[in-house]
Amino acid sequence: MDVSPAAMANATAQMKQAQTIQQGQIAVFKKTMDIAETSIAQLIQSVPQPPSLATSGNLGTKLNVYA
Repeated sequence: MDVSPAAMANATAQMKQAQTIQQGQIAVFKKTMDIAETSIAQLIQSVPQPPSLATSGNLGTKLNVYA
């Protein structure tokens, strides 16, 4: 294992570069998740509400358990 100062400086520089790249990737991932969250929220809001159940009459107010 090389423990020379030059090798340690090189390793440190590589680690900082890798960390910078990783931070950029995380930032892109977070932005993508924010966009997906917004898109999904809009999609959910665009779904029409189901019609309400009947409250009077013979149709839709009772369940025929023999059917």
